[in-house]
Amino acid sequence: MFILIVFLCIVNFSSMVRLKNDDKRDAILKATLLLVNSNGFHAAPMSKIAAEAGVSAGTIYLYFQSKEDLVNTLYRELKAKFARKSFVGFSADAPVKKGFEVIWRNILSYKLTDPDEAAFLEQCDNTPMVTNDSREAGLKSVQPLFDLWERGQQEGIIKPMCRNMLYAFSLFPIIYFAKAYSKSGKELTDEAIQAAFNASWDAIRT
Repeated sequence: MFILIVFLCIVNFSSMVRLKNDDKRDAILKATLLLVNSNGFHAAPMSKIAAEAGVSAGTIYLYFQSKEDLVNTLYRELKAKFARKSFVGFSADAPVKKGFEVIWRNILSYKLTDPDEAAFLEQCDNTPMVTNDSREAGLKSVQPLFDLWERGQQEGIIKPMCRNMLYAFSLFPIIYFAKAYSKSGKELTDEAIQAAFNASWDAIRT
């Protein structure tokens, strides 16, 4: 009985330590997000990230091998979250336009409800700090969108353009659209959303 009690105490203590460690890791990731968005990658050294997270500089290296490892970890985790939100309610069997509209509206919702995360991912598009492996993982996370576009092209519904062009004409405008309404403080009406989607769809449909 005594051994069992000791064992349970050890298990509980280990869980508490793991929770504390997870909290520190999350604080480091949140601090990185904040500082990169505010100052850029080069003006967010590990010392400032540590100070913002409320940990010592050495503590960061218990979780991440380097600043590059830290940035790529955050990028991968946010890209995975972005993908999960993008495909909520999406069915690969849906008609191409309907399926694209579901994804388009989900992405708009993500840009509006998680602007800080969206801004970080946008910055990652323009930095060499994100590795090719991380970018490839990010592309794989949105493969259902690429598959939908390919099916649309096979059915003659979507213009025969490369992925980058399809993305540029149909999804990049969401970034400006979301930022414009967020800054203006105006209510984003259903009519405005539908008009924006129609414009995106018209840009890639045959």
